[in-house]
Amino acid sequence: MIVVIIAAFLYAEPEATLGDAGRVIFFHIPAAWVAVLAFFVSMLSSLLYLRRRRVDDDHSAVAAAELGLVCTVIATISGAIFANLAWGTPWNWDPRETTIFILLLIYLAYFALRAAVEEDDRRARLSAVYSIIAFVTVPFLVFIIPRFYWSLHPDPLISQSGQASMDMTPRMLRVFMASLLGFTGLFIWIYRLQMRIARLTDRVRE
Repeated sequence: MIVVIIAAFLYAEPEATLGDAGRVIFFHIPAAWVAVLAFFVSMLSSLLYLRRRRVDDDHSAVAAAELGLVCTVIATISGAIFANLAWGTPWNWDPRETTIFILLLIYLAYFALRAAVEEDDRRARLSAVYSIIAFVTVPFLVFIIPRFYWSLHPDPLISQSGQASMDMTPRMLRVFMASLLGFTGLFIWIYRLQMRIARLTDRVRE
């Protein structure tokens, strides 16, 4: 990831339309992608928990949701940085800003729910149901609703017509793909570390 960060500023050229502000895409989009991936893993783990009642599945749901929330925060902050550079203010209640804010609240509520329930099995069961319901909102908040309204936010990299909305040079594309892989790999690595810590904690409690 250090190499990606350096390459984003020193190797990739400024984007043709957005200029240096366009470098945010090397962090903003991969963070948003990993957030969606993490919330999906959390939902899938929650489904498995309700079916198998394995504590490991609950740990998996929590670990993934935590990382998803962190990546959502990163996407929000990087988006605010871009907004400040491009529009002169970090927050405009733009449709995409509003929907990602709602997504943050939804998953903050997930952890509030877990903190409010003391009994382990009941906490895991209720939060699993909540995680499944919460993920239903993710495609709507991230992909669907923002497209129904006019937005200051630049178009997605691939527009609805199937054409690229940003003129990426080969260098930019290399850095972007490396960042996607880097963020995904970092997610997998930290997720596995969290799972190991959770299992060790369970052993200590036993």
